Amino acid sequence: MDRGYILTNNPLVVEKLGPGAPVEFLECSYKAVLEAARDRIHQGAKLLSHPLSGSVKPGETPYKSVILVNGKGDVDEQSLALIENAILACAKFQQRCDRYRPAVDLDCRLIDWTLLESALASVIV
Repeated sequence: MDRGYILTNNPLVVEKLGPGAPVEFLECSYKAVLEAARDRIHQGAKLLSHPLSGSVKPGETPYKSVILVNGKGDVDEQSLALIENAILACAKFQQRCDRYRPAVDLDCRLIDWTLLESALASVIV
């Protein structure tokens, strides 16, 4: 199994972990991060963090970070089911984050970072 990495659209994650960290930054939506993770899972990657961690619902924040590990071989069915359900959940929630004041954007970044930091404490990336 290859080394783990973080897939994110949160610039704070890149800032906090610094250069050389195993981070793939995507300039895209929350849902697009999940879809990119799903594409990696179809290529053999496995989720190491839950795609809907915390109590922040899709649509309440524009930021999402997930931890994956590359693998070789078959699709991990559990990872695929989790990511597919997370993508479906995005459609169930109204997008509210574009209505937030710009000052709230930093709060959203911080919430995603805190959830990721907690997940990192329990996995080796």
